[in-house]
Amino acid sequence: MAEIAPVCDFGWKAVDATLPGVDGKTHRIFDHAGPNGLVVAFICNHCPYVKAVIGRIVRGAADLEEHGVGFVAISSNDAEAYPADSFPEMKLFAKHNAFAFPYLHDADQTVARAYNAACTPDFFGFNGKLELQYRGRLDASRNQADQPDLPRDLFEAMVEVARTGQGPREQVASIGCSIKWK
Repeated sequence: MAEIAPVCDFGWKAVDATLPGVDGKTHRIFDHAGPNGLVVAFICNHCPYVKAVIGRIVRGAADLEEHGVGFVAISSNDAEAYPADSFPEMKLFAKHNAFAFPYLHDADQTVARAYNAACTPDFFGFNGKLELQYRGRLDASRNQADQPDLPRDLFEAMVEVARTGQGPREQVASIGCSIKWK
């Protein structure tokens, strides 16, 4: 069943945490912030919404780096109930999709709860002061692949954040599979 993320709570401060990454290293979320901001994306391996747009997520993360915005992805799903979201499967998913950003495992779901993550994908876009400025969709594709000409909501919003420190006041919520809570 599809879940819709809440709207942006402008100014909410990002929460830091240290999590294991699929690269075998431990990562502190804030260490990946760029000078102009940070995107924290909650994703997983099995969700059809994520699978449909993962190439555009990877592209967006790379393009945002040029604007001084960092990017991390976190999987918080219950891997016992959803083995496709296990840490070994995360490693394969990241490799298969050529992730150039950290893909972190939130096994105890504390980070997802701290962020009030609702769905996969769920995007949190912060400015250089790590204040929330965007909580919306990647684009209008929902779970449809091969739609490269859609406006890039997340990218365009984060370019505005990088330039001005503030996100657009009108945002469309992300929709996806619910976080699989334990």
